[in-house]
Amino acid sequence: MTWRTLIRETVDRWRQPIPSPGRLLPFFPSTHSSIDLRIVSRMLLHASLVGLAAGLAGVAFFYLLELLQWLLLEQAAGYTVLRAHGEPSPASVGVRDFRPWLLAILPAIGGLICGLISRYAVEVRGGGTDAIITSFHHQSGTMRKRVIGIKALASLLTLGTGGSGGREGPTMYIGGALGSLTGQLLQLTARERRILLVAGIAAGISAVFKTPLGAALLAVEVLYRDGFESDALIPSVFASVVSYSLAVSITGESTLFAHDGHFPFLPAHLPLYALLAVVVAAAATLFLGVFRLIRTAFTKLPGPVWIRPGIGGLALGLLSVPIILLVGNFVHIPGQGIGLLGGGYGAVQMAISGVSWLPDGWHAVLLLSVIAFAKMVATSFTIGSGGSAGDFAPSLAIGGLVGGAFGQTARILFADPAIDPGAFALVGMGAFYGGLAHVPLAAVILVCELAGSYDLLVPLMLAQGIAFVVLRNRSLYEAQESDHIHSPVRRPDRTTDLLKTIPVEEAALKNRSFARFQPSDPIEHITAECRAHPDQEIFPVVKGDGTIRGIISWSSVATASSNRDFLPWIIASDVMQPPVAVFEGNDLRAAVELLAANGIRQIPVVNSEARLTALLTQEDIVTAWARVSTHPVQPETRP
Repeated sequence: MTWRTLIRETVDRWRQPIPSPGRLLPFFPSTHSSIDLRIVSRMLLHASLVGLAAGLAGVAFFYLLELLQWLLLEQAAGYTVLRAHGEPSPASVGVRDFRPWLLAILPAIGGLICGLISRYAVEVRGGGTDAIITSFHHQSGTMRKRVIGIKALASLLTLGTGGSGGREGPTMYIGGALGSLTGQLLQLTARERRILLVAGIAAGISAVFKTPLGAALLAVEVLYRDGFESDALIPSVFASVVSYSLAVSITGESTLFAHDGHFPFLPAHLPLYALLAVVVAAAATLFLGVFRLIRTAFTKLPGPVWIRPGIGGLALGLLSVPIILLVGNFVHIPGQGIGLLGGGYGAVQMAISGVSWLPDGWHAVLLLSVIAFAKMVATSFTIGSGGSAGDFAPSLAIGGLVGGAFGQTARILFADPAIDPGAFALVGMGAFYGGLAHVPLAAVILVCELAGSYDLLVPLMLAQGIAFVVLRNRSLYEAQESDHIHSPVRRPDRTTDLLKTIPVEEAALKNRSFARFQPSDPIEHITAECRAHPDQEIFPVVKGDGTIRGIISWSSVATASSNRDFLPWIIASDVMQPPVAVFEGNDLRAAVELLAANGIRQIPVVNSEARLTALLTQEDIVTAWARVSTHPVQPETRP
């Protein structure tokens, strides 16, 4: 065999669809154990390819965006970007003249070009997360190849000219598209394409956010309002690890936010964190209302659709520049950024650790609150008009600013030096996005990874739980399905959902006559009994106490009977296979999976002591399903 033939055969094996592995009972060895290794090897290979591609794309996007912002915003317009601790700073700032007129029109220029480009792929408009979710649920995980380049270019132009949005949204979208493209190139099934799409989302976030676990959890949680895609969890984790490893080897390892010391756990502050969750939920509701109001207003504008991102950019410039001028005069730094342009992580860092020009007391509360509301409007102008930017970063920024303002207020009112506004900023950041996007677990881990500490784990869990309940009927992503039952992906499996409600003992006919053998029964007796039961295909082999030892198939009996030389010495234990059976308490879905995995149409039924009680057939399963399906359970009405 040549190397070319070996490689071709290996690739062909990896392209074969992954079958659904049946759930074998723990004490019954599987006769298909080799399939598990193939599934794992394929899963890891595909996930690593997606993680590598998304990691490279994410790092390239990150550096290109930094270069474009440095050229246009900092050098040309003289704007000073407010950065978080983990964001790169320019090597040399130099003397720059602040040009507010240029800063006011740059977002409009970028938005206009973005609108022109998006004519060739309309799905790249906006944040992109809804488009990815729609692809998963309604398009079999398939995305057009062209969207990768168009989304990257449109996002670079939107964000590089000052659009109020995050870079994580575009890299999520690009990573998901790369996962979909990988599935298409390898000719994988729809189920595998969906899994790779989710793995690509995780890898895209991990590449620029450097939160490998939080990124993987976010990718599987964001698809549903009440659940997560468990099938994609392990591939997402693996792709995220590969992407993260690649990114830190190029950009270095650092957390996005910095803080002084650690955050001590004080149970007396838990009521404050609970109240913070309610305040953050109210702010999230306000942001969602503002965003949808402005988005609706843009849809009613006359003229071509592609011009709307330019109008949104102009509105952003007219909103931001006066505020930047006002702050610049106050702090004596012309063009000082406050987080309205771009993702806004610098504003969150300001709320956590402060800056030299941040005022004290109620002035700090007022400034943080104004910036938070202005960020809501600015983000709505950019994304609501169709600009290509992520809604992930602005949501975290708004939540962090609200949390910081709340922490400053609590410290003033209670005169408690142990109250750290930075802790409330981080908790508010997680509660805002986690509650509004319905990703509570991912948000908790993301914030811990962003801060490089799990000190705030308990306050985060408390705030997330409250925000999740309060924001139960509101969602940032309209394409989210409520749960697996309502997803079009799961609708073909309604039959198996019904089968899960039927116990095996209710379907198996215990009064049916069927042949069974002892391990020492001779082959002549076995052959005679098999012929006496022509409808039976699987023959259990049991010990004296009734516990099952194995099964005998018709084909093994025929093979043994053809060997005339050894026929007198062949007994049941010589021709039996390892036992495959279901418990009486299992549901029919488990039985169907076992039948499919082992290529049989009948299966023995045993009680809790592994003693044979019946023989379940396909006809029994069909009869039981038909009986239940005549009175189907109505799904819950979506709120």
